[in-house]
Amino acid sequence: MIFFKLYITFLKIGALSFGGGYATIPLIRKFVVEENGWMNMSEFLDIVSISQMTPGPIAINCATFVGQKIGGILGSIIATSGVITIQSILMLSLGYFLFKKRKTFKILNYMLVGIKACIVSLIFITAISLIKSSILTESINIPALATFVIGFVLYLRKVNLYRLLLIGGGIGLIINIVLTSSL
Repeated sequence: MIFFKLYITFLKIGALSFGGGYATIPLIRKFVVEENGWMNMSEFLDIVSISQMTPGPIAINCATFVGQKIGGILGSIIATSGVITIQSILMLSLGYFLFKKRKTFKILNYMLVGIKACIVSLIFITAISLIKSSILTESINIPALATFVIGFVLYLRKVNLYRLLLIGGGIGLIINIVLTSSL
């Protein structure tokens, strides 16, 4: 029964996932943390962080990690299958009509304009949610805030994304070591 629920949950996420990785994070949080209680917010943030660092789409990586936690290897296969089912069917169908039939769909183009605007708002909501749960907990998490500020400044200076992740991890580690050793 859990495998069926896992598949259906990630099928829903896949069906509603327009806009790629960051736009899917609120959906995954809603279904995985809030509705099913498969993990708490801290575990979810860890999964999102790991999913961003590993190659591949965030939704697929999250599905794989959540599936692994809930049902082992079979759970990860089922959750990943669920999240890619709708997109696979949609892309094969659209690919056939757009490339084989050489047609353009004005209605689809108009819809995509609206969807893109919604995606921006979803990403913004996700950013606020992540800031609240990782920096603005009961009290302000100083190491997380310092790492965020330094990371933001480095991003504005156009530091490579991989270097930014490594630097952020290193800074977080150093700040936490300094704070825990001084207590």
